[in-house]
Amino acid sequence: MPMSERLGGDIKRVEQDLMAAKAAAVKPCGLTVPQYAALLALTENPGMPAASLARLCLVTPQTMTTILQNLVAMGLVERTPHPWHGNVLETRVTEAGLAAFDRADEQAAQVEKRLAAEFSDEERRILRALLARCSKSLTEQRP
Repeated sequence: MPMSERLGGDIKRVEQDLMAAKAAAVKPCGLTVPQYAALLALTENPGMPAASLARLCLVTPQTMTTILQNLVAMGLVERTPHPWHGNVLETRVTEAGLAAFDRADEQAAQVEKRLAAEFSDEERRILRALLARCSKSLTEQRP
């Protein structure tokens, strides 16, 4: 199959372009894209344990452990034992983390708005549906 007919390269290129734009947007706030994604998820889901956070952020549990260790060291999140499940740590954004997130989110949202502005409401709906079909096709056919 010739490269010109393969969709994978196009999808990967767009994903890399999006991540590069977001990295440039959040870097002045002292964050990486994975750190920003974790903070975003935690602002919407306070107390979420690391394993759930990893699934939501589409990273491995090991990667999320490293991300959280770095965020804790930066004073942006805190981890405390769950009141009923002693071996589960709840993760919450600190005030400093919320301030860093708010600054980063303002910039990252601009990236998302620029991207969304390229499409009409109907085109965005169709694009999401097409991407969902891509994902479904790839996940249903895993060996």
